[in-house]
Amino acid sequence: MDEFLDIPTLIVIGLAIVVLFRLRQVLGTRTGRERTPLERQREAAAAKGAEENVVQMRPRPVNPSNEDQERLQRRLETEITQLSNGDANIAEGLKAIAEADPSFSPKTFMEGAKAAYEMIVTAFASGDRQTLKNLLEKDVYDGFERVIREREAAGRTVDFTFVGLPKVDISEAELDKRNALVTIRFHAEVVSATRDKDGTLIEGNADQVTNIADEWTFARSTKSRDPNWKLVATSQLE
Repeated sequence: MDEFLDIPTLIVIGLAIVVLFRLRQVLGTRTGRERTPLERQREAAAAKGAEENVVQMRPRPVNPSNEDQERLQRRLETEITQLSNGDANIAEGLKAIAEADPSFSPKTFMEGAKAAYEMIVTAFASGDRQTLKNLLEKDVYDGFERVIREREAAGRTVDFTFVGLPKVDISEAELDKRNALVTIRFHAEVVSATRDKDGTLIEGNADQVTNIADEWTFARSTKSRDPNWKLVATSQLE
């Protein structure tokens, strides 16, 4: 028995005890209330989804120095020139909105509008009412929700994939008292297939990219602390 308690063996046992003690310090002990990896993934996804459901179309207010203010003014003028595409009415509308809301950036607004378009058409296809409610003005939401309800009652489903936006441009921009209104034409590429309750294809094509065109108007009060714009009107272009 003594041969198992020689010095090398005692050294190995001592090292093992030290390693186990350090592992216990690092990993801690289980209490029976730990979240599983799957639960942590679900919580992270839920938190990310909540953040993504809010589309901000303007940067948060800042207090720039005089030099920064001049640079921001030159940038604003460049963005207005680029996005108005030579239309004096659009340029004047964007300028008026920027004067009422100094933090307004036409370029940032357009990026937010593109993101909002993708989120809205995808949410509409999947019947995601919560996302739509966050992004749509009430009357527009009611119209979208009615179509979703009718589709669900008929047992129809939509297989939908958003491909891209090859062309997006501003068609109107104006400041109506304190309300900023910007209308955008979206030319999108999507894959959409509507199936009945038996899975039979009744509209669209699941293997073909389709071009769609919409004209949407976004609005926001320039006096509001809420930086988000909402969709207030929609129309489908030929």
